[in-house]
Amino acid sequence: MDKTVDFGAERTTPEDKTRRVGGVFDAVVTRYDVMNDIMSLGTHRLFKRAAVEMAHLRPGHRVLDLAGGTGDIAALAARRIGTDGCVVLADMNRAMLDHGRDRLLDDGIANVALVQAQAEALPFPDAAFETVLVAFGVRNFTDKEAGLAEMRRVLREDGTVVVLEFARVANPILSRTYDAFRSTWPAIGAAVVGTAAPYRYLVESIDRHPDQGAFRLMMEDAGFRDVEVHNLAAGAAAIHRGIR
Repeated sequence: MDKTVDFGAERTTPEDKTRRVGGVFDAVVTRYDVMNDIMSLGTHRLFKRAAVEMAHLRPGHRVLDLAGGTGDIAALAARRIGTDGCVVLADMNRAMLDHGRDRLLDDGIANVALVQAQAEALPFPDAAFETVLVAFGVRNFTDKEAGLAEMRRVLREDGTVVVLEFARVANPILSRTYDAFRSTWPAIGAAVVGTAAPYRYLVESIDRHPDQGAFRLMMEDAGFRDVEVHNLAAGAAAIHRGIR
């Protein structure tokens, strides 16, 4: 039987998911950062800073910002590793990378290289990086297991992976409140971006993504050790940190 994967609430082929995820980000790229601020009430910036802090970056490190979009994580990492280090901002979507390049140049950040690549087939040699960072990107991988395997492959021995992703709010009252808030995102997207569909997909993809415990097991199955889980905003998001 042919393999199918989640695309939001639907099941589709891996090839179709890859194409449609690309279309999602093509549709939102120009207002992507504004919508992130609106939907998270600005907290995504704090979450990303926390993720980078947990990576324990040092001057001279080689860092992969995978599914890095418009470069928030890349910018934070680049300032920590200095001119002797290098950040590679990798994303499957060319428009997002171009937007990220412009933002980084406007901020005077020069130690970031941009590579268009899919997480499941990274064009980097084994043990190329001290750190891999992924912020709100694993959820969109066509094949999460393959993506995790590639992340481990490109890490050096004892290297660190940090994954920031939407997660599950355990408290039932807070969960209902959060769900009600999330239900407004498609309407906000229609008003700000001009289309609701990408934000319906966003809400559905959060619901389909493994919860904190399940994703921890996925990382351990991929070969990462000492995997830690740190909840943010009562579990609306979580940081998973592991060692190769």
